[in-house]
Amino acid sequence: MAEKLTYTRCGDYYIPDVKLSYTEPIEWNRFSRMARTYLKEHRPILYNDLILTEQLFPYLKEIGETAARRTEQLEADLLNANPAPDKATQQMAWVQHMNMLRAQAEEIVLNELIYT
Repeated sequence: MAEKLTYTRCGDYYIPDVKLSYTEPIEWNRFSRMARTYLKEHRPILYNDLILTEQLFPYLKEIGETAARRTEQLEADLLNANPAPDKATQQMAWVQHMNMLRAQAEEIVLNELIYT
């Protein structure tokens, strides 16, 4: 049985009293913000469907956590496959190498999780 919808009068208009059932706070990380922006700009039907079914925040929370874990794992795997130069003697080369590994890992995660 459907719930009875109530309205609040605001001037000449009646506005439905809609309340979200999902109230758990979400930690927005970089990946969850990117996923939200991608959905909003490139997949508006899916974005609106997730909002209307109250699944957007759980979806973004899961994507953000999964992407962060996957990035850390990929960075470690890439570092094992491509060892970094000695940090004590070649600081700039080490920084450049680590930034390159992070960029590679993030690009893989973006293509696997965010842009799908």
